[in-house]
Amino acid sequence: MNVRRRHISAVALTAVAALGFGTLTACSSDSAAAGDTGTFDVVASFYPMAFLAERIGGEHVHVTSLTQPGQEPHDLEISARQTAQLEEADAALYLKGLQPSVDEAIGQSPIATKIDAAELTALEEHGTEAGHGEEHGDGHEDEHSHEDEHGHDHDHEGGDPHIWLDPVKYAEVAEGVGKAFQKADPDHAADYRKNTATLVKDLEALDEKFRTGLANRTSDVFVTAHAAFGYLAERYGLTEEAISGLDPDTEPSGARVKELQKIAKDDGVTTVFYETLVSDKTAKTLAGDTGLKTDVLDPVEGITDHSRGEDYFQVMEANLTALRTALGAR
Repeated sequence: MNVRRRHISAVALTAVAALGFGTLTACSSDSAAAGDTGTFDVVASFYPMAFLAERIGGEHVHVTSLTQPGQEPHDLEISARQTAQLEEADAALYLKGLQPSVDEAIGQSPIATKIDAAELTALEEHGTEAGHGEEHGDGHEDEHSHEDEHGHDHDHEGGDPHIWLDPVKYAEVAEGVGKAFQKADPDHAADYRKNTATLVKDLEALDEKFRTGLANRTSDVFVTAHAAFGYLAERYGLTEEAISGLDPDTEPSGARVKELQKIAKDDGVTTVFYETLVSDKTAKTLAGDTGLKTDVLDPVEGITDHSRGEDYFQVMEANLTALRTALGAR
């Protein structure tokens, strides 16, 4: 499919220089770099986007993920090799607002088809309950303009990017990706349309499992390590109380920790959830101080050997089981 030249062009090298990237770094897709396959080459920003591309594209696509298994997506720094993969790919599928270095690299890339999942569904504001620093005057900055150790401004003013954790919104994104694939690779449009319909049906079934599985519960409140589950909570009538904000690197204030201790007591919270790709220290400290249990609620940002499943659907069903237990669902 890809007929562009097979070397790193001046445009790619310029992009590397502009983004301040250093030497080439190895990754698991070195032997199958985008542009070397003769198929419709898609570079995906991280696992939820790669999963969509693979399910919708089927045998007609070759998918390269910029974020490797076990790597925290928010912390991704694009390498020169990955910039070259973008240069050679037919399409890029990403979620603007989640990974600043990806947004910048794709923005500067000459790639023909750029699919921003954030434009395929409505984004909403979540996670502000964890940004109480300004309210309490404790000197902590609001998480909406958090700058990480790499100097990136993790600006989520456009809305909460964690749309894939709501099966309904994820299905909306899938439909948009399917249409984009059909337009970019019309020779296989019929298969893309069929695969998209199948995926949407599976997501509708997952939505129904969450609706019925959480229908009869004794509590609505759950505590998480970072505010990734706002869409899921809103979809099923739950209340997420997050230790950190939308970005997992944000440190909670002392006032926020005390507030969570009170919430746990008042609302009958039994469990503090942590996730597999970031430190569980704060979650376990809070649980220890309040006499609560801990369990995993996976934001499905990547699949590793520690994941409770081998793909998006299996991990989401494991999340449902964990939520049912924590919320006393019958």
